[in-house]
Formats: sequence, structure tokens, C-alpha cells
Amino acid sequence: EDRGGGGGGAGGRRVGDYVLLRPIGSGAYSQVWLGKHVARGTEVAVKEIAMDRLSAKLRDSLLSEVDILRRITHPNIIALHDSIRDGGRIYLILEYCRGGDLYAYLLRHKRVPETVAKHFIRQLACGLQKLRESNVVHRDLKPQNILLVSNNGTSILKIADFGFAKFLQPSGLAETLCGSPLYMAPEVMQAQKYDAKADLWSVGIILYQLVTGSPPFNGDSQIQLMKNILKSGQLRFPSDCELSHDCIDLCRKLLRISSVERLTVEEFVNHPFLSEHAPERILSRTPSDTRDGFPFTKSSPTRLSGQSSQEDCMPFPLDLSTGQEESPAPESNAPMKSYGFATSKKLDKTSGQSPSKHTGLFSRYIMGNNYAPSSQRLDHPGQRTKESKIGEGRGAKGVHPEGTEVSCDFHIFLHNHCE
Repeated sequence: EDRGGGGGGAGGRRVGDYVLLRPIGSGAYSQVWLGKHVARGTEVAVKEIAMDRLSAKLRDSLLSEVDILRRITHPNIIALHDSIRDGGRIYLILEYCRGGDLYAYLLRHKRVPETVAKHFIRQLACGLQKLRESNVVHRDLKPQNILLVSNNGTSILKIADFGFAKFLQPSGLAETLCGSPLYMAPEVMQAQKYDAKADLWSVGIILYQLVTGSPPFNGDSQIQLMKNILKSGQLRFPSDCELSHDCIDLCRKLLRISSVERLTVEEFVNHPFLSEHAPERILSRTPSDTRDGFPFTKSSPTRLSGQSSQEDCMPFPLDLSTGQEESPAPESNAPMKSYGFATSKKLDKTSGQSPSKHTGLFSRYIMGNNYAPSSQRLDHPGQRTKESKIGEGRGAKGVHPEGTEVSCDFHIFLHNHCE
């Protein structure tokens, strides 16, 4: 019996210790299911991935992403409960976050009270502190990659989508161009080496967006957006926003163009905006051998569907090297007119985007013709807005507004347009 099954099969299939209930998303390389643990009855999100549709480089990236999630246990980082290999398919058993993603939350609320923003950013700080301790840079922080356990302003927050994440040696630097331009740090845009401070720039964009309802920078294209960021002066705020001094101060210190002048992770975590009434319940939690009742072994690799989750049957080495090898681009009927950005500073509910070949794996798995708008997918555990990303490596391919791929040396392109 092929318990891996086809992506479009009926619900009720058994995969290891889990039963697939109903599909909740689909993409070019995967089917996403709402699942349930047979014995415990706990709901999970199950991503069924057809490995034969991935290139060798994408397979390596997937296995590296799994390795990162298995190594890191924290209440503000999405939990990988299990990973199961069945024939040519891999099933990722993830936390089911009923509250949707932070982007959908922003679409509903436009802007949030400072107390709510503080609640979310504190948790983001806790998760980033854990990544820092683990020498991991996420490299693609944005509201679409931040999931909420519940659909309210007191929800627990989870950092997700580690498709671009990278292990760094202490004091090490990365130099791969990747991520989502709207949240990309200037040093990444300029193809300079960068570290965990690149993630803090992304946090600054997110905080600004939470308290004002719009991102601090905009542009009619990716290049114009980057040009505006690189030439911006002191960060300004809308006149109708009444914000505390500490909130404004944190935004400005996170969004300093020079990474040398930007806050460190430690300074960010200890900033006065986050210090009052710190979430002790979250900060005091330490990793254990269980995640929400699931057995968890930090070194446990992907297993076969018929084996115990504790058996190490398929060890995968960590390989985060970058390269140009890629799988066929997923097809999509969604229109693409704005390079993944709204042409105004308001959040765009309707703009679609065909995924770049270099998008993060978790984002790509759920993107495709059946991908629902944010307003229709609030119960989805890994919801993303279709947003273009800059690919890894030099000579990255881009996408024309009509959907045609174009190749260019992005670093030269930046040099010609942003100097």
C-alpha cells in the first residue's frame, strides 16, 4: 500500500501515526493537509512533498530546513513534530496554527494598538534570541512567515519558513542574496556580508507596519523600493499615529541603514520598549523532550513511515551551500502586476505573484493554482501571501510582470540603479 499517496487523494489516509483529514492547501510540489495524531487526537499540519519533483539542490535545502527545525526547540519557533519518508514522498508533521499568519492579521486590523505590537515583538525577540544562540540567521522574516496560534491580539507567535535559514559560526557572516525585498536589509541588497542584524532590520519593518498599518518604504518595483530605502533619511511616522517614545526609538534603531549602527540582538531584547512586563512564561520555558505532547528527539532524522519516530534510519547531513540548480518553475494563473509590492504604502489584499524559482521551500510548497487569498485561508497553518523573493546566488533569475523569466546579474543591476 502506498501510504504516501497522491497529492489529490481523498482524506482518511494513514501516514505513520497520523491520519490525513482534509486538504487545506496545495502547491507545485506539495499537498498540505489538516491531520490528526491517531492516538492523541492532536491536530497537525501535514505537508506532503513529492521528492521526485525537486532538484537535488532543493532536496538538500529541504533536508537542511528539517535539520534546523529539529535542532531548535522554542515556544516562538514553529515545531516540527515529525518527518516521515514513504517511497518518493516526505511528510512534514508541523504545528497547526489556527490563527493564520501575521499578514492576514494585519489585513484585518490595518494597524494594531501599541500594546498588541509589543506583545508580538516581545515574542519575536524571544525567538530571535534563540536563533542567535543557535547561530542561525533566518534571512526571510516577514509577516507571512510569522504564524499565530489563535486569531487575536494575545496569541502566541511562531516564527516559520526556514527555507532561507543558515547556520553561521559565531561572529560569522553570510553573503547570499536572498529573502523578500520589502523586508530585506540594506547590506543584503548591496551584496555585502551580513549577520543576525539583517534579521533585526526585518523586525523593524514588521514593528513599523504593526503600529502604522503600512511599511515604512515603498516603490513601484523592487529596484525602486531598494533605491528608496538606501537613500532614505530619518525614519518618519504618519501624523495620525500616537506612539510612545520607546516605540519610535526602537523602530529607528532597528532601521538604521548601517548595520554597524543598528541594534544588536542583545540590545534589541533589552530595549525599554520590550522590558516592561516581560513575558516570563515564554522567557522561562526551556527546551524539553516533548513538544505539545509529541515525543521529540533533537537528533532524530526523517524516518520511514513504518518505523518508530525514535529510530534513526535516514541521517541527513546539513548542507546549506547555495547554487543555481533548480526545479521547473511552478505554474500559476494568478496575475502578477506589482513585483510583490503594493504601489502605495497600503497593504494590498488583491495583488498576486507567481513564485520565483528561488522562493523559500515552505512558501513554495503551498503556492499554486489552488492557493487561496488571505481572507479565505485564516485556518491554514502555513499561510503565505504570494510575494516574490530575490533568489540565492549571483545571476539570479527574476520574473517579468507578465510572468516571463528574465536573467540578470542582480548585483550589477543594483549598482547601476541604486548608486
